[in-house]
Amino acid sequence: MLDMYVSLGTIESVKNFVTKITEFEEDFDLIQGKYVIDAKSVLGIFSIDLSKPVLLRINAEGDRLEEIKKAVKEFTA
Repeated sequence: MLDMYVSLGTIESVKNFVTKITEFEEDFDLIQGKYVIDAKSVLGIFSIDLSKPVLLRINAEGDRLEEIKKAVKEFTA
């Protein structure tokens, strides 16, 4: 498991982010305060405040985690 902050300030970045992570079977959560959102849900993402970086929790390990980190690197805050 890995936690990192991502910036999803535009509609285009949300769309690109969801497209990239849906390629993986692992679970991804976006956490903001008391809210935990499925990061693969575009509607869920738009229900939180995207004006600030959001905590992304990646539920993966080993080599797979490294693959995912590379895929989402452009979104890291």
